[in-house]
Amino acid sequence: MPRLPRREVIDADEIGIFHICQRCVRRSFLCGVDPTSGKDYSFRKDQIQKRMQFLAQFFAVDVMAFAVLSNHFHCVLRNRPDLVKQWSDEEVARRWLHIFPLRRNKDKSVPKPTDLEIQMLVGDSEKLAELRRRLSSISWMMRCLGEVIARQANKDDEVTGHFWEGRFKSQPLLDESAVLACMAYVDLNPVRAGIAQTAETSEHTSAYERIKACQQRETDLDTLGRRKGFSPYRWTPDCWLSPIELAKEVADETTHRTIYRASHKGCLPISLAEYLRILDWTGRQISHGKGAIPSDLAPILERLGLMSEGWVTMVTEFGRLFRQSAGRPTSLKSDATRRSRTRVHSIKQTQSHFA
Repeated sequence: MPRLPRREVIDADEIGIFHICQRCVRRSFLCGVDPTSGKDYSFRKDQIQKRMQFLAQFFAVDVMAFAVLSNHFHCVLRNRPDLVKQWSDEEVARRWLHIFPLRRNKDKSVPKPTDLEIQMLVGDSEKLAELRRRLSSISWMMRCLGEVIARQANKDDEVTGHFWEGRFKSQPLLDESAVLACMAYVDLNPVRAGIAQTAETSEHTSAYERIKACQQRETDLDTLGRRKGFSPYRWTPDCWLSPIELAKEVADETTHRTIYRASHKGCLPISLAEYLRILDWTGRQISHGKGAIPSDLAPILERLGLMSEGWVTMVTEFGRLFRQSAGRPTSLKSDATRRSRTRVHSIKQTQSHFA
């Protein structure tokens, strides 16, 4: 069955959450230990993670979860066209020039854009409007991620040709239950693959970064034993990821300035502690076989409209259970209706074009 056109999957003008998957060509272990040659390319996992972290600073795209494995990577992204609309022209130009600099320092690092470079872009209103669209585009973010990694890999290996299998796969997550299941599926990928036994040992995942940040915050106390107040300029391992808790005070936030991520908007109506408990329990069932869901975890799942009995199956079989979209039956039905209308409208436009 042919894949749907990207425009029918991702609406660039509306906020949406998507599960993204990108695989290496022929699913070769180009980011791990190659079983054929014995070469170790594991360093590319760190390159992919750092590139994703860099892009999260400038794109209006929230990184909600990610996992980098030996021959592919997953991420859960939320596009934010509402944010870009509120950025000034200078802010749009500044962010774009960090991603596509007009010059570089001697050490190949990206310098701070000059006022002249910024004003050159601001003066072209048509170009600037296009850049606004691109800065909230998941497709453009993935392009800026995949192309840089592919070029560097070919340069390192002194080869030419494709590094990635093809264009990335995108899957809309239609409701909170799908978001939670997909984030758990992504974070527990190393556990399912047998690379790690628990979430806290699953390197190059968002769960690992969040756990490291929790450990850092536990030790980051002042002389009186009180926690330091939050600052958008304070670095933690998870500062570039969207917070887990969709707190009421930031649920509608669009303009608060950050330097590591698009916004402080969270992912789910549960706390980070609750999410990590769900991950820890689910990971143990994957590693050691199914068991009874603890009574304190069952209400959390029920609150999100999930059947606690089938939770582990939903996470471990997420890729098989959901193909084009993921969500509750009512969400899937609504999405199918929307897609049908979009496809009919597209056909009518094409017919009128050739009439």
